[in-house]
Amino acid sequence: MTRAAPIPETVTLHVPFRVVKRGGRKEMQLPNGASPPRRTDNTLVKALARAFRWKRLLESGEYATIAELAKREGIAQSYMTRILRLTLLSPDIVEAIVCGTQGRDVSLERALKPFPMEWLEQQEQLG
Repeated sequence: MTRAAPIPETVTLHVPFRVVKRGGRKEMQLPNGASPPRRTDNTLVKALARAFRWKRLLESGEYATIAELAKREGIAQSYMTRILRLTLLSPDIVEAIVCGTQGRDVSLERALKPFPMEWLEQQEQLG
């Protein structure tokens, strides 16, 4: 197989964007119609990981009570119970959080507020 033109050593790629200042920070502004990259909320992902780890420790019998586990972790029992509630989120919402595709208004602060136990209602409330 032969090529009519040689393969260039360098390829130039033009990406249209502007750099704008917002609140003292520089930000890349994409052209109209371009979708911004999704970002995972690391704080929320970390809280989910902790919640499922603590749930596993409690279910395995390694720790008998939340109070015992909270003391071992060096955190308040009330905080641990709020984080543990994240294990009750629907699998679709958990997956969206891990992939960074959750709704814009879903944050750790929002997720720690009371939410319905029914997964369909959670989808409606948290998106």
